[in-house]
Amino acid sequence: MTPARTPLWRRLLAATLALLMSLAGWPLAAHAQVRLPSLGETASQDLSVGAERKIGDSIMREARRDPEFLDDPVLQEYLLSIFNPLVAAARQLGNIEPEIDHAFAWEPFLVLDRSVNAFALPGGFIGVHLGMIAITTTPDQLASVLAHELSHVTQRHIARSIAPQQRASVVAIAAMLLGIIAASRANNVDVANAAIMGGQGAAIQTQLNFSRDVEREADRVGFGVLTQAGYAPGSMASMFEKLDVATRINDSGGFPYLRTHPLTGERISEARNRTLLGGGVVEQPTLLHGLMKVRARVLMAEGNLALQRLAGAATSPLRAERIVTLYGSAMAKSRLNDHAGAEADVEQALALAPEAQPREPRAERALRLLQAEVRLARADPAGAMQALDAIPAPEHAERPPLLLRAQAQLDLRRRQPAAGDAALRESTEALQTWLVDHPRDGAAWELAAASSEALGLKLRAMRAGAEARAVVGDFTGAIDRLRAAQAASRSAGAQDFIEASVIDTRLRQLSAQRRQLQLEARGDSRAPGRPDEELPPQ
Repeated sequence: MTPARTPLWRRLLAATLALLMSLAGWPLAAHAQVRLPSLGETASQDLSVGAERKIGDSIMREARRDPEFLDDPVLQEYLLSIFNPLVAAARQLGNIEPEIDHAFAWEPFLVLDRSVNAFALPGGFIGVHLGMIAITTTPDQLASVLAHELSHVTQRHIARSIAPQQRASVVAIAAMLLGIIAASRANNVDVANAAIMGGQGAAIQTQLNFSRDVEREADRVGFGVLTQAGYAPGSMASMFEKLDVATRINDSGGFPYLRTHPLTGERISEARNRTLLGGGVVEQPTLLHGLMKVRARVLMAEGNLALQRLAGAATSPLRAERIVTLYGSAMAKSRLNDHAGAEADVEQALALAPEAQPREPRAERALRLLQAEVRLARADPAGAMQALDAIPAPEHAERPPLLLRAQAQLDLRRRQPAAGDAALRESTEALQTWLVDHPRDGAAWELAAASSEALGLKLRAMRAGAEARAVVGDFTGAIDRLRAAQAASRSAGAQDFIEASVIDTRLRQLSAQRRQLQLEARGDSRAPGRPDEELPPQ
């Protein structure tokens, strides 16, 4: 039997802990020193903003290579549409200091995991499991979770946790030494064990006290951010209650959020009390949220049996629920290669959507995007383009239609090599424009590489392929591709001097970045004889 795979959130948090321990000077080796923090020491003294972002980037390079890291453009865009107003609200409230505003990523990401969980990482990265999205009933409830996690970031809880962790480790070490001394005097190993266990208990209690304090603070600050962003004040309490009921009914280990974020009766009652002072906005389910909720369910469905259940779900008499059911059924059927059934379901949903009350243009757009996905899956790129053309032109530059359009144009070119290059060139240039502002978009780089290759733009294709490798932290692969591109640019007949210059610059930057990472892995912080370079985040 294959051993169970450790969830991504546990692997990332373990990586975070290891990096924090190394920065904090914890006793990882016999020669390591434990630094006692001074009274009133600030978070920035424990862990600088730059160091925290560097840790976050290092962890995310690992995360982006993990099979559980999910880049679903449609669901990711929806997550950002809820998260970005929260970040803006935190800025308005003064929760985000200028120093961290510029340095941190403010980037949520999706984790392909059925468990109900969300977590904050150093540097402004926030992971959200599909299972968390799937149990919410309103966008406000999802916003309450994101506001809580965002507040962990803005309040620098990771940096602030180092000092009590160091104190806890000092308590534990002191207790162990005391136990050894006591055993040597009393000739009784039980005395030593009791002292050691007592010290460990004191260390654990220190951590628990800190954890409870920061959770309360994240609740309080997060509530302010939630309401400032215009979400319903009662959504935090309703989300807490939903999680509490769910875990009491069936706690099979699928609710790690309740372990990393302990839900006490006190916290739930505090959330209810805040609701009384939070204004009159009432949370309401939306059609778009229903579509994204069922999308999460289909994406995390494992095996044909689970997909068949979603594909054969009963149709509700309520119009909005029927649309949601048809959306999930179309997705599931497409994954099962029942392309005709998927097409029929999405067309039926599109026919019902204009009559929904209230009418939601963004939900109708989501149905058009699904129609394009279904048609691409059935090898009908021309039909996919028709679906995308039905979306208003100003929205073509948004990520999901942009990527789908590029894929459709590329598939059309492959099926019809004699077709003109104008449409493919247009979509490729749109990708390049997008990548100027979104250089960490690995999927866009991959598409740009394939499209450029189809157009005969060899150097651009090679550089885009290198950038795609750099996004996932494969600097060696990126450097190899750039060196090959550099050699190609110097061959006879190469005329793209601008692209060649960009390749030379990026090769130097990525080589320096890889060298710096290698030095840091060995415990050094700077290349000997070289000043630190200011490199763009990758």
